[in-house]
Amino acid sequence: MLSDAVLSAVIERAQAEGKPVIADPKSVRFERYRGVRLLTPNQHEIAAATGLACEGDGAAAEAGLSVVRSCGIPAVLVTRGERGMTLVQSGEDPLHLPAEAREVFDVSGAGDTVVATLAVMLAAGADLPEAARLANLAAGIVVGKFGTALVHPADLAAAVHARTVTASSDAKITTLAAALERVAFWRGRGERIGFTNGCFDLIHPGHVSLLQQARAACDRLIVGLNTDASVRRQKGPDRPVQDETKRAVVLAALGAVDLVVPFEEDTPIDMIKAIRPDLLVKGADYRLDQVVGASFVQGYGGRVMLVPLVPDNSTTGTIARIGRGAG
Repeated sequence: MLSDAVLSAVIERAQAEGKPVIADPKSVRFERYRGVRLLTPNQHEIAAATGLACEGDGAAAEAGLSVVRSCGIPAVLVTRGERGMTLVQSGEDPLHLPAEAREVFDVSGAGDTVVATLAVMLAAGADLPEAARLANLAAGIVVGKFGTALVHPADLAAAVHARTVTASSDAKITTLAAALERVAFWRGRGERIGFTNGCFDLIHPGHVSLLQQARAACDRLIVGLNTDASVRRQKGPDRPVQDETKRAVVLAALGAVDLVVPFEEDTPIDMIKAIRPDLLVKGADYRLDQVVGASFVQGYGGRVMLVPLVPDNSTTGTIARIGRGAG
């Protein structure tokens, strides 16, 4: 059905209407698709069309660039099975996306899923790299199902959330110097900065409640985290139970937390003075005059909030119960 005449007529009409065209080529004559916004060959199709091997990232990018240059197509997305995808755009560095599938049950319909997701994303206003990333994620979902399965919105939303948590957790753990750059950016957008601190050893519902209440009262929440050496000086040689890396990773995985900044000192006063938070948060087991940095924050008009505690939740109590159980 898609003869040269039909293809050219469809592409010309779409261009006249300002509509992008995505083509999944089934011909080795890629010049037939001149004028489309994006071509999505698999590695075997582009190898047959260009005569170039398409095994590694560099070879895939070279083959894609050859099509961009010779066919007047601004972008080529090479789907490469278990090797993922390679996006080549005119004037841009290649983007290599590793395969997202953890288990592959059936590859039927994966290419159609990629094209459909790309189309929806571009229609929604996404740029091409963003659309390609989501299409890659959708393909990873569909090959993990049996038969020509669907990728439901809930499937994709869950995958995006899981990937975002994994990717963003490491980025949330940072130094004070890097945190101050983020604070300056957030303040430039008019956002209110909150700060709390603690050991956060064996995170429990009380910790989660405090962090959620703190985040609800500000736009960005920074958590100062005592390092292992700092915890030992305050709580003894048997603490912390979890080392600072593990504690930081768990905190960073929480949606209420925007940054985790470890500190070596006994108190976070230097960090508070550097950040100058709009909101300082501690648990209600502290009196206002016991909160480190409270007078400093109030001195420039900031707010100090004491959050009600969740009953029967403490790390010390949890450790004691574990000890009694072991005995």
